[in-house]
Amino acid sequence: MEMYESLSREDTFEYARKLGESAEPGQIFCLSGDLGVGKTVFAQGFGNGMGITEPMSSPTFTILQEYHEGRLPLYHYDVYRIGDVDELEETGFYEYVGGDGVALIEWAELVRDEIPDSAVWITIEKDVEKGFDYRMIKCQRNN
Repeated sequence: MEMYESLSREDTFEYARKLGESAEPGQIFCLSGDLGVGKTVFAQGFGNGMGITEPMSSPTFTILQEYHEGRLPLYHYDVYRIGDVDELEETGFYEYVGGDGVALIEWAELVRDEIPDSAVWITIEKDVEKGFDYRMIKCQRNN
């Protein structure tokens, strides 16, 4: 497991940007962490690393945002409000995840059974004793 200490939003953005630069077709990145921990900042950095310049926001109410301007398609999911697997299927999840682009899935632990074993799991955690902006980013690759 790779561990990275972020001391600011900029650190988190930069770490994610580097991951986005090296992302390959078919890769799946699962992003977990409490509300307000920096998942959107991470997603923005990741997208930037893939060459996406348009503003990125969390797709909380739409479940899926697609970005096609980067070097690969990016399928940004937020499954926090998914009620069941049928609803997930309606978004094209099984076609997009592991397909020709890269999938970034926020709250992926809520649909863990639907995530392929090859996914990269990223967890962002706060530690207020180390400062308001401190984050520990853990990256677990299974392959």
